[in-house]
Amino acid sequence: MSDVSSSYGLWFFAFLNAAIFIIFAFSFFKPQTTRDWRSFGAFSAFLVALFSEMYGFPLTIYLLSGWLQTSYPGVDWFSHDAGHLPEMMFGWQANPHFGPFHFLSFVLIGGGFWLISAAWPVLYAAQRKGELATTGLYARMRHPQYAGFALVLTGFLVQWPTLLTLAMYPFLIWMYARLARTEEQETRERFGTVFEDYARRVPAFFRLWGQRPDNHIDKRGQSNGNRTSQDRTTVRKSRVPFPDSLHHFVPAHRIGSSADLDHSRGQIR
Repeated sequence: MSDVSSSYGLWFFAFLNAAIFIIFAFSFFKPQTTRDWRSFGAFSAFLVALFSEMYGFPLTIYLLSGWLQTSYPGVDWFSHDAGHLPEMMFGWQANPHFGPFHFLSFVLIGGGFWLISAAWPVLYAAQRKGELATTGLYARMRHPQYAGFALVLTGFLVQWPTLLTLAMYPFLIWMYARLARTEEQETRERFGTVFEDYARRVPAFFRLWGQRPDNHIDKRGQSNGNRTSQDRTTVRKSRVPFPDSLHHFVPAHRIGSSADLDHSRGQIR
């Protein structure tokens, strides 16, 4: 059996990996409000817990060591590779870094961070114009960055599941869904039917297989899929600081210190 002290106790790598992923997420999030910091803090706590067990102390392996050694006697559970529990439990004999679950985790993590980063320029441009962000990823889903965070969490959970991250995961998913509902209610109060039309056409997250947008004909005789020039004018004139960082609006303070919102004129200066 491997010496656990040689396989773990690498706290520098735990800190380094957690810092890299947290800073990357922060660069596209920039939390300002209490709600922002709460959601970002929960995401950061998930990463700290994950990398602490991945490189520091294998708490899950210790707690489950009796059952693991009895159920899978051929596995050296205190080697570092054994922390890839899905590969070990499904009998993957080769290097777990080349296992199917590891590749799946890379796809999920990479896809999640791509959603987070690709959505940010659309958010920035929409705030500069004072419009709803309905292009790019926002033409596919209303909350691409929330969806991205969910994919990142899922990917890390597939790659290196622990008891603590398994307990945190459903809470985080629930938290993002709740934040999305809260932010949409605030947006609906500001933009009324303009947002309603957008919400009918575009799903909150991923569109289900075979699901089609609702092209209901509204009272003006216009399809919700075709916004009128009056609607577009309403959106452009509604230059207000928006409540959320990960929705299809961005508060002016999230753009950066060089971009301020003049509330008296509703213009960014």
